[in-house]
Amino acid sequence: MRLALREIRRTKLRFSLLAGAVGLLVFLILFQSTLLSTLLSFFSGALASQSGTVVVYSEDARKNPEGSILPLATVDAVAAVPGVGAAGPFGVDTMTARAGGAELDVALLGYRLDGPGRPTTLVSGRLPRDGGEGVASNIDADRGFAVGDTVRIVGPDGTLPIRIVGLARDARFSVQPGVFVSYATFEDASRVKNPDALAILPSMVVATPDRGVAPAVAAARITRTVDGVDALSRADALTQLPGVAAVNSSFSIIQGLAFVVVTLVVGIFFVILTVQKAAALTLLRAIGASSGRLVRSLLAQVLLVMLGGIVVGAGLLLLASLGSSPSFPIGFDVGIVVTRGVVLVVLAAVASLAAIRRVLRIDPIAATVPAGVER
Repeated sequence: MRLALREIRRTKLRFSLLAGAVGLLVFLILFQSTLLSTLLSFFSGALASQSGTVVVYSEDARKNPEGSILPLATVDAVAAVPGVGAAGPFGVDTMTARAGGAELDVALLGYRLDGPGRPTTLVSGRLPRDGGEGVASNIDADRGFAVGDTVRIVGPDGTLPIRIVGLARDARFSVQPGVFVSYATFEDASRVKNPDALAILPSMVVATPDRGVAPAVAAARITRTVDGVDALSRADALTQLPGVAAVNSSFSIIQGLAFVVVTLVVGIFFVILTVQKAAALTLLRAIGASSGRLVRSLLAQVLLVMLGGIVVGAGLLLLASLGSSPSFPIGFDVGIVVTRGVVLVVLAAVASLAAIRRVLRIDPIAATVPAGVER
């Protein structure tokens, strides 16, 4: 480590430029990861944050909540499946609402107050206790969805007021403001939207399994036992929502290319550096420095450069998060920084293998032979 630090101090500019370049690439990776997380929460945050860990669609819905309709009898059928602890109806529908002096589309999500489906990410206020109350997404508070505001569902013959009593994190759905309400309020809102509806049926059934039963196991049992349904664990339902898979794959390709670029930049830099200081390394070997010591010094430099780059990238991400808009927040997720940082350090170590190979091939006898003289 002493040898590595001494060289870094002697050539500060060179290593600083590399750490800065790596830092910009790290920032790109972290920003993309955070952007993906935000986009996915806009698509599916409400479904992810509701308490039911098993989601049951109609089998012809193709795993689309807004394309699924189930009879109320399905709720009891799901609840009767062995391993299911509780089940309840869950309605999802896009409705026109008047909030903050403007009309906009809102995703209304109705659940039975004494069953699964309630929002689990409450950040202020409380959950609905009665009809006409709702919990909205916290990032839409300044659009007329703050605690105490009244949102009106607009229909052809009138409106239905819903008073916001709480705010939840990640409660949007299909990139629209989400509002959790009681299932009775969801039925009332659906009748305001469509006064001619003969019956209001749930979009899905959400369930929680008994203790010790995995959601995926409970979902498989429900699919086998109940006719006309397609049950998934909540985690699987989230990944199979329309549009989510395409967004995930697109960002995965972009991030994969960024990881490759970081690996190549670090690998090429240290190969060039090793070639440039080949004479000095040969002399060190000739005066007794072991190959292991030189390799450890090289790896220490790789680690220090990567740590410096990760710090720079994380710092830029923090600045971006502080300056982001409330309507599209860019969060600073320590978990993303740590996981991406570990992957980058491992890739950098792999990229340094070419430089390590050159170090191991150094012949200390070459230091005793004058330049141009063949041995």
